[in-house]
Amino acid sequence: MKKKKVPSMVKDQQLIKHRREQMIQGAITLFKEKGYHRTTTREIAKESGFSIGTLYEYIGSKEDVLYLVCDSVYEEVRTRLDSLIDTESVGLDRLKLIITSLFNVMDEMQDEVLVMYQEVKSLPKEALPYVLKKEVAMTAIIEQAIKDCREPGVLTISDKEATLMAHNIMVKGQMWTFRRWALKHSFTLKEYTDIQIKMLLGGVVSEQMS
Repeated sequence: MKKKKVPSMVKDQQLIKHRREQMIQGAITLFKEKGYHRTTTREIAKESGFSIGTLYEYIGSKEDVLYLVCDSVYEEVRTRLDSLIDTESVGLDRLKLIITSLFNVMDEMQDEVLVMYQEVKSLPKEALPYVLKKEVAMTAIIEQAIKDCREPGVLTISDKEATLMAHNIMVKGQMWTFRRWALKHSFTLKEYTDIQIKMLLGGVVSEQMS
């Protein structure tokens, strides 16, 4: 699935990158407050610090802004996740580290993640598969880490169970963002993470590892 090409009248790639970063941050603020459909391109331009005319030098439509927001958030989540994972860790330690890192990233990027998941459904049909493929790729990293734990006999789990567990882990990470209004009154992030790891792995960790 190819990346969507967002039109630009400007040729300077560094300037395009800078302006679009401003646009993304402005859009995230507005989408969080008003939602995608109630936000106008004029408002996005103003929040980003430039005119509506300048805005349209870097995009073709409001849908392009939403696409840039979703693509940027996925890229940032993946980059931060990769930076937190110690490549020297193996087995169950690596899986726990990946879960912890994912939850930390979800906490750090709460606003961005919330906006992305609320508005991704509004992406045009040609852009949606590309963006969703990025989440599939992140889930695949978790799934592989789960399967790697089976080699030394750490986890007793089938391929299908590993796939479902990977999706469960992604959802638990997202839950910290979507349910933060309630969870933050009862748990610190560390408490939430430790309890979720215990619940996620409790039924599949081999007896000798318990």
